[in-house]
Amino acid sequence: MKKVNYIIVGCGLAGIAFCEQLRANSKSFIVFDDNSQKSSIVAAALYNPVILKRFSEVWKAQEQLEAAIPFYNKIEKTLNIQIDYKLQLLRRFTSIEEQNLWFNASDKPKLEPFLSTQLVKNTNEAVDAPFGYGEVLHAGRLDTKTLISAYKADLLNKGFLETSKFEYDNLIVSPNKVQYNAIEAKQIVFADGFGLKKNPFFNHLPLNGTKGEVLIIKSSNLKIDFGIKSSVFIIPVKDDLYAVGATYNWTDKTNVQTEEGKQELINKLKTFIKCDFEVVNHLAGIRPTVKDRRPLVGRHSQHQNLYVLNGLGTRGVMIAPYVADKLYRFVENYESLDSEIDINRFN
Repeated sequence: MKKVNYIIVGCGLAGIAFCEQLRANSKSFIVFDDNSQKSSIVAAALYNPVILKRFSEVWKAQEQLEAAIPFYNKIEKTLNIQIDYKLQLLRRFTSIEEQNLWFNASDKPKLEPFLSTQLVKNTNEAVDAPFGYGEVLHAGRLDTKTLISAYKADLLNKGFLETSKFEYDNLIVSPNKVQYNAIEAKQIVFADGFGLKKNPFFNHLPLNGTKGEVLIIKSSNLKIDFGIKSSVFIIPVKDDLYAVGATYNWTDKTNVQTEEGKQELINKLKTFIKCDFEVVNHLAGIRPTVKDRRPLVGRHSQHQNLYVLNGLGTRGVMIAPYVADKLYRFVENYESLDSEIDINRFN
């Protein structure tokens, strides 16, 4: 029987963030991940402290950034990889009215640190932006594919990762421990993304799931080194490659790419990009979204050693380190959870 402090189910952004909490506090753990959940890898992985459709604030944006940036920088140093790419992010204006709304929003105390008051003029003939742009400050792109691949490889090398499917029926829950096959732990944390729908302990929670599709395009004529948010995001990756996303489908719960999603992204991109481009990859995944747009964090109502860390939605890059810290403090230090993220709000 192998004994550890924690079992973690899922090695996406939420699972990795909680692993780092355990490592920082010298807690032993084993992770189960069978690559069935794709949302963390598929995501365009932009971190952005402003809701750009309505020029409104992101929930606890400042606190999230203060937790996230040092968190990812530490992983870069530990694994000797680069995953955090600072990015100039521009919101394309479609009218003078949108310009005015932007400058009005920049006067709000919680938005002032993130919205530049300098109008950025368009100088790129390949982009149609006659009304210019507003610049979002403190934005960036996280290479989640490299992060997750490198992190899993490190866990596997250290014997901390099991790549087999986690069978919920094999979990034996006792008052002071849990046992899964030949592994005994004090606690178990489910960070299983949309897989939560099949989790008998937490599938009562209102995790809706929203399918998102992303394109990778290649264009030698576009030549932008900044991100643009218009009807879709376009984000530079490398070597004339750009990520374009994303779609929102609330009914299709598969990780399968669709022609409808592809055409939707292409058509929206063509509304403001005037040069030729080629689609070189097409990705799809289910975001773990919640109806009130807040994460699902907390303890099972009957089993005191079962926890959930889920529902990060479209902003997992920013929010994962913040909520992982909150869950760890809740479990180990008995600190209360914010009522907005505590799953007790649905009881």
